[in-house]
Formats: sequence, structure tokens, C-alpha cells
Amino acid sequence: MALRGPLSRLLRSQLGHACQQSRAQSVAVLGAPFSRGQKRGGVEHGPKVIRDAGLIERLSGLDYSVHDFGDLNFHHLEKDEPYMNVKFPRTVGAANKKLSGAVSRAVGAGHTLVLLGGDHSLAIGSVAGHAQQCPDLCLIWVDAHADINTPMSSPSGNLHGQPVAFMLKELQEKMPAIPGFSWTKPFLSSRDLVYIGLRDVDPGEHHILKDLGIQYFTMRDIDRLGIQRVMEVTLDHLLSRKQRPIHLSFDVDAFDPSLAPATGTPVNGGLTYREGIYITEEIHNTGLLSAMDLVEVNPMLGASPEAVEATASLAVDVIASCLGQTREGAHASIDEIPSVKDDTEQLRL
Repeated sequence: MALRGPLSRLLRSQLGHACQQSRAQSVAVLGAPFSRGQKRGGVEHGPKVIRDAGLIERLSGLDYSVHDFGDLNFHHLEKDEPYMNVKFPRTVGAANKKLSGAVSRAVGAGHTLVLLGGDHSLAIGSVAGHAQQCPDLCLIWVDAHADINTPMSSPSGNLHGQPVAFMLKELQEKMPAIPGFSWTKPFLSSRDLVYIGLRDVDPGEHHILKDLGIQYFTMRDIDRLGIQRVMEVTLDHLLSRKQRPIHLSFDVDAFDPSLAPATGTPVNGGLTYREGIYITEEIHNTGLLSAMDLVEVNPMLGASPEAVEATASLAVDVIASCLGQTREGAHASIDEIPSVKDDTEQLRL
């Protein structure tokens, strides 16, 4: 039943207040050590290595009140048979249900949320939880992959390649009832989504992108247009109708593997450091970032400790840039330069 009248206006007012507060100077960091959305072990250690790379200290240095809520604990079912080629559906569904509630509470409490993954299947719960508080949000998906396969089109059955399909209203009729996901319903329109950095898109995904008219930018588009123009079009597409909360879902494999080698599905020809940081700087400059995911850092896939450290440090740079670190220097703001004091004792000397 649709809500109308004073009650409807009150609920919208309360949700709007929560979203507005979530963009205040308070950051919630939440770890999601989860790997069942794909087949490679190790990505569950992503939250730890990102924290160990100095995330909390970096954010605290940006004048934020930082609340590290630690890591969620996920239960892996002993028996979780594939369903229509979808692997670990009940385990992934239960993990995302738990995550959705945690994200909703953090955003509702007035924090800007930073989710540390974990694999990208976690975006199902992260964006859904955000949407509970901010139903008019828009989504920027920075990734080498579109992650919009349906269970019917997925070549692998891995759910980290399907999260966006669970979100989109236009794909509702294409989505079978997957065990473990009865708690969520589609909540996002295709026009409220933009992809940046695509360069490995499956045939079914390509059809969906074209059929739904989703705005996306491949690496070729970035080469052709430049990252400045890409961000201008992205933000105009999402925000020209109204100013609304932004959810950023950033897969570290969007970067070129030479910069982010410790990840599960690297693809050559990715974002440069400068392109990736420009994306996050421009999102920060809108003042509308309400929640973000940083996913797919896998320390077990780094060829050396240096490779793992480089990937984790890059993740910290991305998050810090989203929250105001600039290339002019990461520093706390000051109101004025202190004046020279009239020290008469010094004058006598």
C-alpha cells in the first residue's frame, strides 16, 4: 500500500535527515571479511590489510571523527548446494542480509560509511542497506567488470559477478528466486547507475547495458574523452535532476594490475593512479558521498609482500581521496596563520 499524506511526508523527512547527516564529519568504517561470492581464497583478509596500511590514521588526520566498528562475523553454511549454477547462494544471501542491516544502521546514525571487502558480491547488501535510509541514492560503479550478469547469463555462477542484477528494477523479471535472497527486492533504476573503467564485459552483460540504456564508460571511452569529461558527464547524468546521496562501489581491479596486483580478476589496461584519484576527488567535491565500498583486495594473490602493500596502500589512497584528501597535501584545516607576538624580552636581546 502506498503511503500518502502527513505520514508519508514525515517518513521522507526522516530519511532525508539521515542522509544529510551521513555526509557530516563522521565516518564509520566497517569490515566485511567475506569471500564466497567468488572462488579465490584470501579476499576475506582484505579489511585487515587495508587497516594495516594506515587507513584509520589517515582518515583521522583529515579531521574526521572516525568510528571503526570492526569486522562483521559471517556464518558459512556447511551445506550450500549450487542453485541454477549460482554458487553458495544461501551463504552469500545471508551475509548480505546481515551487512544490509549494519550499513543501514551506520548511515541512519549519521555516518558516512566506508565498507572494506571482501568480494564484490557484498555490494548487494551494502547498497541495499544504504537505500533503506536513502531511497533516492545514485550509484557509481568503478570496476573492470560490469557485475550485472543474471543467474541465467553468468558464465561462472559466481555471485561477485551478479550484484547489480539484484538491485535493478528493470531486471526483476529476469531474476529467478535464488535461495537466501528473499529478504531483498530491486530498488534501483537503471538511469541511477553509471559505470566507469569497464574493459571485461560478458556477452549477457553487454546486452543488458545496451538494452537498458545504462550510462557506462569503458577504458576506451576514458582514453578518448579524458577522465575530466567522463566525470562531468557522470555527475551531470546522476545529479542534474536533483542533488541526492551518492554510493560509490569501487573494485580495486579498476586500476591497472601494475598498480593493484593483489586482486582476484586483474585485467590489463586499467585506470592510472591519477585517473582513479581524480574520480574520487570529483565525487568528494560534490559533497554528496554518503557511502562507499572498497572491495577485492586479496593479499594471498600478491606475488610479494611489496605487491600486497602496494595494493592495500592504493586502497587507502582511494578512500582518503573520497573523504577529502587532496593532492595539494593531506592536512587538517586551519583558520589562520598565527601572528608574530611582540616579545619585548627578545627585542632587548
